[in-house]
Amino acid sequence: MLSDERRQAILHLLDTRGNVTVAELGAQFEVSEMTIRRDLDELERQGLLRRVHGGAVRGRGRSYEPAFLIRSGMRQAEKERIAAAAADLVQSGDSIALDVGTTTLEVARRLKGKRDLTVITPSLRIANQLAEMQDLRLILPGGLLRPGELSLVGALAEETFRQFYVDKLFMGIGGIDLEAGLTEFNLEDALVKKAMLRAAKEIIVVADASKFGVVTFSVVAPLQVVNRIITDNSISPAYVERLRERNIEVIVV
Repeated sequence: MLSDERRQAILHLLDTRGNVTVAELGAQFEVSEMTIRRDLDELERQGLLRRVHGGAVRGRGRSYEPAFLIRSGMRQAEKERIAAAAADLVQSGDSIALDVGTTTLEVARRLKGKRDLTVITPSLRIANQLAEMQDLRLILPGGLLRPGELSLVGALAEETFRQFYVDKLFMGIGGIDLEAGLTEFNLEDALVKKAMLRAAKEIIVVADASKFGVVTFSVVAPLQVVNRIITDNSISPAYVERLRERNIEVIVV
């Protein structure tokens, strides 16, 4: 496991449990306690946790969202597999909505070769990726720009999505929980996601395994609105079964 992946896994443990110890992390990840201490020191430097004697405790609130550039370097191989599976679901002639996020950006990169697509997205990064594609109609909703994320939010963005119906929505998400449902770090992004949900015939969530069992700041929707989830093979089989019990198709890659 690479250091970035290990540190993301440590943060996931903190999100679900609230505290960790150096000894247990060393045993779990099969690295030295010195390596774990360096990981914890770096995560504390970034403001993501608080060091205590023998370990660490959660140091970020539910509204804290790591910067896009930090997220884009985490679990990259998993995101690429998820994106490839998502792109396989897109048929020529589809109209799709692509949400903001690092995984949905990977989906956009894999749409080459699809014909007669209509894509609407609030992400300027995704729009830039698709701008030169032939046989594609690209729609941006307008709105206020979120610096860093380069996403469009606000009343104008929400109203634009109310004017369309799309075949498929590929949604990124901050957290997926069996009880809390879909949640997001930022209220403005959550409101745009709600508008996108209302516009879609089929709702497909693309999320790596670190997102499951996580509850972030703002409610987006209950789990029952989701038709499919595409995730990576480090998700717990028991969690997959619980999702399938809710009539959600889960694709594990």
